[in-house]
Amino acid sequence: MDNTPVPPSPAHPVDVVVVGAGLSGLYQLHRLRELGLTTLVFEAGEDIGGTWYWNRYPGARCDVESMSYSYSFSPELDQEWEWSERYASQPEILRYIHHVADRFDLRRDVTLRTRVTRAVYDEAGHVWQISTDTGRTVTARFIVLASGCMSMPKDPGIPGADSFTGAIFHTAGWPREDVSFAGKRVAVIGTGCSGVQAIPVIAEEAASLTVFQRTPAYALPAHNRPLRGTEIAELKARYPEFRQAQRLSRGGTVFDPPTGSALEADEAERTAAYEAAWESGLLSGLLRTYTDILTDEKANETVAEFVRSKIRSIVTDPATAELLLPRTFPFATKRPCLDTGYYATYNRPHVTLVDLRTTPIETITPRGIRTSDWEHGFDAIVFATGFDALTGSQLAIDIVGKGGATLRDKWADGPQNYLGLVSAGFPNLFTVLGPLSPSVLTNIAVSLEQQVEWITDCIAHLRRNGLTEIDAVSGAEADWGVRVAEIAARTLYPAAESWYRGANVPGKAHMFLAYAGGLDRYREECDAVARSGYTGFALSTASSS
Repeated sequence: MDNTPVPPSPAHPVDVVVVGAGLSGLYQLHRLRELGLTTLVFEAGEDIGGTWYWNRYPGARCDVESMSYSYSFSPELDQEWEWSERYASQPEILRYIHHVADRFDLRRDVTLRTRVTRAVYDEAGHVWQISTDTGRTVTARFIVLASGCMSMPKDPGIPGADSFTGAIFHTAGWPREDVSFAGKRVAVIGTGCSGVQAIPVIAEEAASLTVFQRTPAYALPAHNRPLRGTEIAELKARYPEFRQAQRLSRGGTVFDPPTGSALEADEAERTAAYEAAWESGLLSGLLRTYTDILTDEKANETVAEFVRSKIRSIVTDPATAELLLPRTFPFATKRPCLDTGYYATYNRPHVTLVDLRTTPIETITPRGIRTSDWEHGFDAIVFATGFDALTGSQLAIDIVGKGGATLRDKWADGPQNYLGLVSAGFPNLFTVLGPLSPSVLTNIAVSLEQQVEWITDCIAHLRRNGLTEIDAVSGAEADWGVRVAEIAARTLYPAAESWYRGANVPGKAHMFLAYAGGLDRYREECDAVARSGYTGFALSTASSS
């Protein structure tokens, strides 16, 4: 693909600019093409894939089952693609995305190695002026930010990194070339989901591995395995019904909902239910056991203590096991991790755990990492420190809306939008998997399709009716923010200082960033707004149109 920068003048008009060529951006391109719209996708990476392009760290794989974590829009695609594992690895998911892009001829409208840096709204013409880091400028009626809910790496914020003489890596920006840790002393900082996946794999190769942990995670066994031909054939035979069930489900996954309370079950019954869920290898397995796991502290503690008992049974050194026990937040109020051999890795003689709550990092030195007690020597440091989730990728762009207002200023005290889709004062700017939508609390493969389809239908409605602008009404936006907060307040989610609340990024406003009412309820709300003629939005036509 020709990525030669286009001169900044004159502007090059298109109907829609899509930011990001991951799962969301590619599906949005496909749907907009069906409307006959000229669409240009800008992708910062050297290839398509989004999350699955950037997250190439050792052990990276999806924590939703492969045959569920995939597009549902094409029955033919469902039948022709064959997954090899229950939980696909990053290379396999990336191959799938490339297959989809080639099958539907999507690459020709994607411009790689190009980052959108600024977007300014022209109030008179109802168009956006978009600038990129290559010097290219484009005029577009609509922008769709498909730039990812977990795509802006968080700055580790540890001084001295520039002085380190060894190699430094970040799980969210892993090199494309092979990385060898053979014979090396390696440090991993962070024990969230990427750290939990990477640590066992790095430990297999490194001469020594030291894990620096601030907050222990709840990690559940994946029980990953190759998929059997018979189970693939069985699901493919009922894929249409399964896909419909996914769309109508609470979280984008299909299961029988729980009916009883954990507190009403006796201890033996609860333990049996938790054991079955543990063995299921499902990220949400324990949450599916009882109705009150995420709403009642005492019910939650029963499952939290069950997980802690499992950690004690796996980790042979009692002192290390104690450090790995999560105690400071309720189970699942930070995203649980799906692991393969994570806790057992600490039984290896060359693996050491450092508790940053008692011996915090002071600085990175030329030779390693100095904590409050001593300096640890390393040849390589891996940051597994997570993301500026849900808002980071949007606020990385200088977005200027009506009256010269910037999105950064508007969201300084937390994101504000209507339906998680449009922020008032920033017309014709849609977001997929952004804040105040179900996104990270669901199977995002299902959520992204719902939002992309809603956006596509909305744009089609505007064009059919000769309209050129859609903007959220401030009152509707405020009501939506209240509703999202009220739903979260009925759960235990606000009890944890998590990235769900922006608590992992210094200076970021603390508020629960996702719609916790379920994808099924969210879909109903979005569909009702569309059926009513887009209540809560202001629709208009530019005088120059």
